[in-house]
Amino acid sequence: MSEPTSIALVTGGNRGIGLAIATALQEAGHRVVITYRSGTPPTGFDAVQMDVTNSESVDLAFTKIESEIGQPEIIVANAGITKDTLVLRMTDEDFESVIDANLTGAFRVAKRATKGLLKLKRGRLIFIGSVVGGVGAAGQVNYSASKSGLVGMARSFSRELGSRGITANVVAPGFVETDMTAELDEKRRSEIAAQVPLARFCSAQEIADVVAFIASAKASYITGAIIPVDGGLGMGH
Repeated sequence: MSEPTSIALVTGGNRGIGLAIATALQEAGHRVVITYRSGTPPTGFDAVQMDVTNSESVDLAFTKIESEIGQPEIIVANAGITKDTLVLRMTDEDFESVIDANLTGAFRVAKRATKGLLKLKRGRLIFIGSVVGGVGAAGQVNYSASKSGLVGMARSFSRELGSRGITANVVAPGFVETDMTAELDEKRRSEIAAQVPLARFCSAQEIADVVAFIASAKASYITGAIIPVDGGLGMGH
């Protein structure tokens, strides 16, 4: 027996990991709304423009979804940016803009979503973190800090909202096959893969499948968790 259809919102769902997540949730029977900041969204999904760095934009997007489609029950906070550089070259703007998009942006989305979830008395908050949130990474002080912050935030949401049937979890990918990693030369790819116990990169589909599980009724008793999808790279963190 399939689960009843619910509305899933995936921020930054127009490409890469976000699009894979949106597709997996749609295949699981959910009505999926993706958000995008610019450009043209992919076909096959409901889509709404949203800039997670702007509270007004987040509110307008939610209002549009709620009035035209319904109340999102599954919230996947995936939108984010990177501005990698060594710490001595990292400007305040490099640091603050990544925190604003990845951490504060996720907060803006989750906070706005919570209004509707409390009325439903159920829901899923799923934050897309990273293995570097636990182990750190040279050149990614800003990104690592933003992803680490998601853990404390998700666990606080889980404690605050758990009694209302709302779960909050972090899915933490490791090295992923993306357009960016595809451009690495073979030597560098081999060096990276050698750090991973499973000796390979993760696919976007493997992340999406875990998100779809956390969004399902089968994961109803999982909250405040970090679910690693990293080939063992961050074990123990």
